[in-house]
Order: sequence, then structure tokens, then C-alpha cells
Amino acid sequence: MQTYFINKSIRGTIIISKEGINGTISAKKNLGAAIDKIKKTFKFTNFDSINSSTCNYQPFHRGKVKIKKEVVPMGVKIFKRELKNHVDPNNWNKLIKDKSTFLLDARKPFEYKVGTFKGSINPNVVNFREFPNYLKNLKKEKTIAMFCTGGIRCEKASIFLKKKGFKNVFQLKGGIINYLKKIKKKNSLWRGECYVFDNRVSIKHGLKPGSFLMCSGCRKPISQKERKSRKYEEGVSCPNCHDHLKPSQKERFRMRQKQINLAKKLGKKHIFQKEF
Repeated sequence: MQTYFINKSIRGTIIISKEGINGTISAKKNLGAAIDKIKKTFKFTNFDSINSSTCNYQPFHRGKVKIKKEVVPMGVKIFKRELKNHVDPNNWNKLIKDKSTFLLDARKPFEYKVGTFKGSINPNVVNFREFPNYLKNLKKEKTIAMFCTGGIRCEKASIFLKKKGFKNVFQLKGGIINYLKKIKKKNSLWRGECYVFDNRVSIKHGLKPGSFLMCSGCRKPISQKERKSRKYEEGVSCPNCHDHLKPSQKERFRMRQKQINLAKKLGKKHIFQKEF
């Protein structure tokens, strides 16, 4: 599969495990053929969730195929999925509007900061392996509605809670991406943008590229407001890392940004630039 990606100029990442397959890929062409190849190789008829979008630059640097024990490392393995607790985006608003529902954002804090559903709670867990320690403190009689970017992290968390005796656990089918694809902005309860792990950095309704950029100093998303700060320097630092970077690091980042700007001026490509 890795060789196929290289030969067909497919970029992005797919993760393969006994639990299933998860990934995001892109291509100027051959994308449909690549999806068919994945299905045929792993004997899939259809994927549980698939969302397509367009972008005017390449969102990935290279194509990678990873083989792991778990799709998402949590120490909880998926053997059998319970699809009846998957809530379609069209029914999600009704569930989370109920004041008795505990709305849980299962992502990392920096993702939560970029955007989330109105009224959601984030456990502020940096490493997903620590997530069970937070979950076990929740009240079992609560109705819990969980969501994450594509649904995989919630799948793991849902299995963990079921094993602990929780009865009313639901998750957003296909995750935030599926919601932003299917639900129009005027009917949406989503606030902000959704962080994604590629060069787009964030996406909006309709899966259109968002307004966030990635700080080259700390690799965290930075908003338009943060880019107006005196601590923001393109390719070097942002308000989150400016005071923590060493002078030698800043100088190294400035040199890198200088090379990127020079490559653009000459009409050449640089590994860190977004544009084709």
C-alpha cells in the first residue's frame, strides 16, 4: 500500500490495525482509485463514514501507511462496535439541547480552543491514554453525548464507559467533520472552527479551509487575533511560545522562514510551504 501511495502521488495517512482503518488522504487525481484500492485490499464494501472536500493547496507533505495495535492508543481495544449509540448529525442538535445531557468534547485542549459545540465540557487531557482516568469519575446515571474530530476517539471512550456500567452513552456519528459537512451553518450549534491534523489547520462548515494557521515555533494553531500580537512573528513564534523559545531557536526559525520566502519569490517549492 505504501508503494501504491508513492507511485500514484497519494498523500496523507492511513492507520491500519486489527480494530479497523482510519485516515485522511488527498491527491490531485487518482483519489477515487486509491479509495477503491483500500477497500479491495482490506475487503471493505463501504466505510462507516467518508467525507470529501476540496482545497486549493496540498494539505499533506507525504503519503504514509502506519500499522498499529490500536487505531487510537488508549489501552482499550475495539472488538465489537455498537452502532445503535451513533447519533446522526441531523439528530445531534436535539440530543445536546437537552439540559440533562452531559456534552463531552473528547479532544485535546488546543483543539477545543479552536472550536467546539455550545455548552460542551473538555476534560483537559493532553495524552489520550489518560482519558479513562477522567471518564471513570463521571456519574453513571448521566446521559453522555461525546464527540471528536472523526469519531474514533469517542468509539474508544464509549466502549470504556459501557464496560464500567454506563447505560446512556452516545456519540456523534462520523464526528465533527461529518456534522460540518451535513449541517448548514444557520442550523448549527457548532461554535468556531474545527482543528484538523494537516496543512489546512482548521476547517469550517462545508469543510472549507478555516482561518487558523500553524505556529512554526510551538506547532499549535493560532487565530487571526493572535497573529495581531507583537509576540507573533511569521514562521518563528506566537503568543503561546514567544516567551518560552530560546534566542537560538528563534534565529533558526527565522532562517527557515527566510528560505521559504526566497523559494516563493523564485517560484520554487519548499517543503514547508502550503501552496502547490
